[in-house]
Amino acid sequence: MILAHSAQIAGALKRETRAIPVVFVNVSDPIGAAFVASLARPGGNFTGLLHYEEGIFGKWLALLKEIAPRLARVALVADPKSPVYDYFLRSANAAAPSLAIKLVPSPVENAADIERILDAFARVPDSGLVLPPDITTITHRDLVLALAARHRMPAIYSFRLFVVAGGLMSYGTDQVDMFGQTASYIDRILRGARPADLPVQAPTKYETVLNLKTAKALGLTVPPTLLAALMM
Repeated sequence: MILAHSAQIAGALKRETRAIPVVFVNVSDPIGAAFVASLARPGGNFTGLLHYEEGIFGKWLALLKEIAPRLARVALVADPKSPVYDYFLRSANAAAPSLAIKLVPSPVENAADIERILDAFARVPDSGLVLPPDITTITHRDLVLALAARHRMPAIYSFRLFVVAGGLMSYGTDQVDMFGQTASYIDRILRGARPADLPVQAPTKYETVLNLKTAKALGLTVPPTLLAALMM
């Protein structure tokens, strides 16, 4: 059997085999990517752990608005060729109006795109960034972080590695917990279970990570309710 740790790898495996069992992790839209027929009944040789449900974007926007109440515009920064770009864009468009936020799709494919788009976006006050899971922005995370700091734009990320490197905030699945859950599926398949009969599991553990030094540099006051939630 094979462990696929991203949508890109799972997609490559889908083109190569319909027989070898595949357990995926860090895949947000397995139905849209045609890895499984449904979450409850995968129906083929693929099953695994759902990275993010579509509605997660509303949580990202709400957290960013909580720490930056004047926020009025948010750029969705990701590669349009990503398997989940449209998946998150739908969710973002649905969630933004209720928070009085104008969503600005900001497709990027390389470092030049990132610099050009973020430089232009920052010219309008009260702007911020949301970066869903995407290999392009992860690859160029140092550039993203440098531009966000230069333009004093609040940003929320889907992986804690951005915050550890100096980003403002992340909210996402606990990666250690997710890979631990995949181990149980791998064990069951190696003992004879069929991927077709093992439902795709939803995440059960999330973590919020906040860089207080970056918040101070951006002139943001962290709400006591958010601090209390982080300490729980």
